[in-house]
Amino acid sequence: MASSSSQALPKLTVYRGFDWPGRYTWSPFVNKLETRLRLAGVPYVAAPGSVRQAPMGKIPYVDLGNGETMGDSTLITRRLVGDGVLPDLNAGLSPAQKAQDLALRALMEDKIYFYGVRERWRDNYVTMRSTVMAAIPYPIQLIIGLLAYNKATGALNGQGTGRLTQDQVAVFQQEAWEALNHLLSEARLNAPARSRDAPFWILGGEQPTEADATLMGFIVSTLVCTAAPEAGKVVRGFPILVDYCRRIHDRYFSDYEKWTE
Repeated sequence: MASSSSQALPKLTVYRGFDWPGRYTWSPFVNKLETRLRLAGVPYVAAPGSVRQAPMGKIPYVDLGNGETMGDSTLITRRLVGDGVLPDLNAGLSPAQKAQDLALRALMEDKIYFYGVRERWRDNYVTMRSTVMAAIPYPIQLIIGLLAYNKATGALNGQGTGRLTQDQVAVFQQEAWEALNHLLSEARLNAPARSRDAPFWILGGEQPTEADATLMGFIVSTLVCTAAPEAGKVVRGFPILVDYCRRIHDRYFSDYEKWTE
């Protein structure tokens, strides 16, 4: 449930970039932020928004309820924790556990994310462009889409993923998801006794940590994104990843349309 301090504040608005009510978006960071809010029972309004209006030029961003907007899912979370709207999920972790949680988030946000960007914007550009820019008139979509493509490929080359071969990306992506699957397998095996379908958490504790919000965001965005079919096959090839996601969906996102199995 939301804390009393969060209930006293105006409702947050989360700008998701997609006008898809009742559906997950293709953005892992949007899904991560929504998961973070729902884990704490904090109410919010979902709205499409626009990259052009976003404070940092990217999705998601939020209106804090007082007219102030801010972007970046991690910075938003830190602000809401600092304001007492969200609980600090990592407060009870040991220094070593906090380091592990940070490393898991970095694996997803600094590795898996770029594998996804490559597949979506380079390998399946037309599907990506036509979906994320569906509200834009087609002739303008072509121009803006090309700008987005050039920006994405430039970022990929600068980061390094764009310089890898297709086979190398496939190996690294498989390795990353397999590592997460191993951790979840152990966490599910050692999870405290609860109902059969209760969520379990990546660090194996009784409560979620920041890494769980990130992991849910990345798994579900991969499952629903039709511009990333290869990543979708990889994730679906690890039933424990899907089971982890399903349990969180059933508990916290029952109002959302589920992905195709």
